[in-house]
Amino acid sequence: MIQRSSIAFISIPWIGLLRSEQENPDHLFSYCLNTSTIQGQSVGIRKEIEIAAAAGYEGVEIWMRNLSKYLEEGGTTKSIRKLATDAGVRIESSIGFANWIVDDASKRSMALRQAEQEMNLLSEIGCQRMAAPPAGATETTGLDLDQASQRYHDLLELGKKTGITPQLELWGFSANLHKLGEVMYVASQAGHPNACILPDVYHIYKGGSDFDGLRLIDGDALHMFHMNDYPSTPDRSHIDDSYRVYPGDGVAPLDLILNILHQKNSPIVLSLELFNRTYWKDNALAAAQMGLQKMKAVVQSALQK
Repeated sequence: MIQRSSIAFISIPWIGLLRSEQENPDHLFSYCLNTSTIQGQSVGIRKEIEIAAAAGYEGVEIWMRNLSKYLEEGGTTKSIRKLATDAGVRIESSIGFANWIVDDASKRSMALRQAEQEMNLLSEIGCQRMAAPPAGATETTGLDLDQASQRYHDLLELGKKTGITPQLELWGFSANLHKLGEVMYVASQAGHPNACILPDVYHIYKGGSDFDGLRLIDGDALHMFHMNDYPSTPDRSHIDDSYRVYPGDGVAPLDLILNILHQKNSPIVLSLELFNRTYWKDNALAAAQMGLQKMKAVVQSALQK
């Protein structure tokens, strides 16, 4: 049976001070909780933000469906923004699935309207980024990458208007944009100063790219990086999101990855994104705390080598 966190939070004024005392001057990474990591506990967006703060994260990456549910039930964007500010965490980004990249012009137009509405809500809660995966173009191969570049440009223009940066996300299971090279091509050909990429340890592995390819991405085009790990089995062709484990508990070359990111000498948000059903059975705060502990440990280990 899934355990739900019973901890109630009001405000945590000392979190920001504690974080500033623990900042590591040896790197420019910051730590963020993608709320997929505690998705199974179904605590709601307010508790997710409170848990991120209580666990010691500097940021939180929310899911649009959780924000939408909260607003539909009578909540306000103003209260979410105040909650995050009072708790001392930044709302770093959001996960949504607008089909902005699809070939169908009608669906794409509807998706852009959806994306703009979501961007406006994100702006109201103080968020500055959103993930932009190839949602809707995952089953059939043959997406024209030049057309995808123009569509990403259009999405970036919406972001410019609303103050939100859409990060082009690699999806390793997708028929399109599952390789680092494909994502880099689309981002570079978009011809937009705000173009950027959102990579992920698991997705790079699942999609069949080599992690050394990360060396070719400029630090300015890499705002966030989804952190996780994967086991040696099942193999690449059979593994799925549910097998993601805490950083350091799998076989991913995290030393290599983190040193490549560190050498960019740019601020990069390391966001813990897991979908492990075993962790969803744990207390949400305990799972979040364990994830942060594991992330900090792998960063420390990598930078000592």
